[in-house]
Amino acid sequence: MAGKKIDRVKAESALEVVRESPAIAMIVAAPALVVFGVLWWLTGFGTALLVTLLIAGIALVVKKVL
Repeated sequence: MAGKKIDRVKAESALEVVRESPAIAMIVAAPALVVFGVLWWLTGFGTALLVTLLIAGIALVVKKVL
């Protein structure tokens, strides 16, 4: 399990990059926001939020297993 820990220096470096240039974070988050917006438009906010939480939960479980 030691190989899965987050290196403190790398985490601080990543946070500093986001602080210096928030556009990078928006480029990464934009596709997820677009998908959430389209899902909200098609099905409503509740369903979009439920699907988003479901996908996030599945991603967490898969990441823990692998």
